Amino acid sequence: MLSARSSLRAPLKRTLATATNIGRDSKVNQNLLESHSFINYKENLKNVDIVRKRLGRPLTYAEKILYGHLDKPHDQEITRGVSYLKLRPDRVACQDATAQMAILQFMSAGLPEVAKPVTVHCDHLIQAQIGGEKDLARAIDLNKEVYDFLATATAKYNMGFWKPGSGIIHQIVLENYAFPGALIIGTDSHTPNAGGLGQLAIGVGGADAVDVMSDLPWELKAPKILGVKLTGRMNGWTSPKDIILKLAGITTVKGGTGKIVEYFGEGVDTFSATGMGTICNMGAEIGATTSVFPFNKSMVEYLDATGRDKIAEFAKVYQGDLLSADKDCEYDEVIELDLNTLEPYVNGPFTPDLATPISKMKEVAVKNDWPLEVKVGLIGSCTNSSYEDMSRAASIVKDAATHGLKAKSIFTVTPGSEQIRATIERDGQLETFKEFGGIVLANACGPCIGQWDRRDIKKGDKNTIVSSYNRNFTSRNDGNPQTHAFVASPELVTAFAIAGDLRFNPLTDTLKGADGKEFKLKPPFGDGLPTRGYDKGNNTYQAPPANRDSVDVKIAPSSDRLQKLAPFKPWDGKDALDMPILIKSLGKTTTDHISMAGPWLKYRGHLENISNNYMIGAINAENKKANSIRNVYTGEYKGVPDTARDYRDQGVKWVVIGDENFGEGSSREHAALEPRFLGGFAIITRSFARIHETNLKKQGLLPLNFKNPADYEKINPTDKIDIVGLKDFAPAKNLTMIVHPENGASWDCELTHTFNKEQIEWFKYGSALNKIKSGGK
Repeated sequence: MLSARSSLRAPLKRTLATATNIGRDSKVNQNLLESHSFINYKENLKNVDIVRKRLGRPLTYAEKILYGHLDKPHDQEITRGVSYLKLRPDRVACQDATAQMAILQFMSAGLPEVAKPVTVHCDHLIQAQIGGEKDLARAIDLNKEVYDFLATATAKYNMGFWKPGSGIIHQIVLENYAFPGALIIGTDSHTPNAGGLGQLAIGVGGADAVDVMSDLPWELKAPKILGVKLTGRMNGWTSPKDIILKLAGITTVKGGTGKIVEYFGEGVDTFSATGMGTICNMGAEIGATTSVFPFNKSMVEYLDATGRDKIAEFAKVYQGDLLSADKDCEYDEVIELDLNTLEPYVNGPFTPDLATPISKMKEVAVKNDWPLEVKVGLIGSCTNSSYEDMSRAASIVKDAATHGLKAKSIFTVTPGSEQIRATIERDGQLETFKEFGGIVLANACGPCIGQWDRRDIKKGDKNTIVSSYNRNFTSRNDGNPQTHAFVASPELVTAFAIAGDLRFNPLTDTLKGADGKEFKLKPPFGDGLPTRGYDKGNNTYQAPPANRDSVDVKIAPSSDRLQKLAPFKPWDGKDALDMPILIKSLGKTTTDHISMAGPWLKYRGHLENISNNYMIGAINAENKKANSIRNVYTGEYKGVPDTARDYRDQGVKWVVIGDENFGEGSSREHAALEPRFLGGFAIITRSFARIHETNLKKQGLLPLNFKNPADYEKINPTDKIDIVGLKDFAPAKNLTMIVHPENGASWDCELTHTFNKEQIEWFKYGSALNKIKSGGK
């Protein structure tokens, strides 16, 4: 049996082509669905050789993939953590919530078709309510105009379209598009999931996607490389999820910022490719640019099982010189994890880096007065819905069933894709979950992103849920700030659902069966790949038509869901003076605080309407309340969006003051579009999360940092702000902020930034898109 600790070759269900006579010059398609996209290992290796010779040192695996995709390897300045790399990704993937704005921006550029392969995936707009089929039907009806827009726009501009019900973008990418050595960008922060197949997959905002769609080089600050050495082999209840949960506890949510996490060591060859995907997926929770595993036999087996044996054979040809790290390569830092001694972890509540080993969970939960009853256990999602995950969880359920037990907690199952759903339905795991009392949700994001019509509690009720998801910020899953959300492996979630108690440790504790006898759950087990191959299920893919001239993109003029974009105004060439502080945000400010998901997802294609959620979850430092700020001119307290509009309509620029790692979490560029639309000028913080900082720059805003982080504490929400020195705005040259308190003498401080020369042009033009449209490439 294949568990997380072993591997098994499954028979082929489908085939790309005969995987014989593959050589270094072979022409191999990237996937089974496109005839126009090919793997370019030979050119990648040529670029790597150029860079290695220039740098005069061995390269890590991640560096090889990055530098193999450089636009100009001969001329590119390369210093980790300093240089901005110009890259040519292989493809772009977009989910439906972010695709709307990305496509609207692409349309406004006036180009006839995308320059690189692009796919759009419908997964974010399906709310979990009753169960999979009914929820899907309801979502198709409610979101018809958005789905029609995406279906026609993708057809018009030569993109692939995965219809609602297909599954979650990251699972679809892993099953169909990921391949070793590739560089892909995706408009979702968990795009790094594809690192489980040995590629660099990086989450970006929609404006970055538009660059690649428009045949422009994509820019990325050269990441540092964090090496994670894995030794030993997992056993018992430990799973790949516990590797990243443990790592999050070590690094914290900002420890990976500006870094690629590269796994190495003998431990990487002891578990499945889908397990590696889980780990890479949650690398987003430590702020990492992306995460990656080196090409190995587990990836070959997964590629074979998904009909891509020719890709596997082609990758083997290049394994020695391209698809592996150079001997004696150096990492900027190294963390070592011993898999032999690794135990299961439970992370949370309210943040994914509060890591507690299962052996200490009882003590910690009681000490912190966390709600001990587990109200809901949720397994699946893009992070943990592989065949292996479902098989191991089902083995626990079957063990409990032999003792007459079913779930004490509400138990939900979210298949990551139609292929996973169909396969576990055929092989019996789905029926096992249903008999357990489980509710099978649609193949979509669902509760993981707040698309959950939860009815078992009232808003404000203090309660505990445990999921195999990736993120557990306050209010994220169900909109209730009193829900204590914990993340763990699907195996541990299932055990908690059986016990109904957060103090339960399946490694040591017993349960009482229906016969009154005490018993211990057996360690989980299950196949990593289906021995009968994958069942693709319903065909939910729409390829672009051969003749696209007759396709009309559907946007209703009266729509409250979709709105064509008007360009932002360029910079007026002056310093910004006497600006009010819209809000000084207190503490953690994620993209969920800045631009909430959940019910707001429906407006992701309508900038005016989605802007009504700007910063409504952030805590105002002045009164410690959310969505209650004072207009400095009238003294009136109103919501953040309302006050911002009042300032904008009076021609008043404003700024936001934020704390550390501002904008962590999702890649949603709406968190940057909204302040720009509402008249914002600058966001000034102690530090930014990478994607959000880039998104702000793309929209013509100024993301700036206090040179002295302590200056954050000196700022009062009623102060007025000048930002001066903009006429001499230049890379690595600080700007000056002059603070005018409501009462007292003015003072000034320095603000740092990470703008390069081209990004300063974005600011001057009013946005990166304005520059593209002007022809100023």
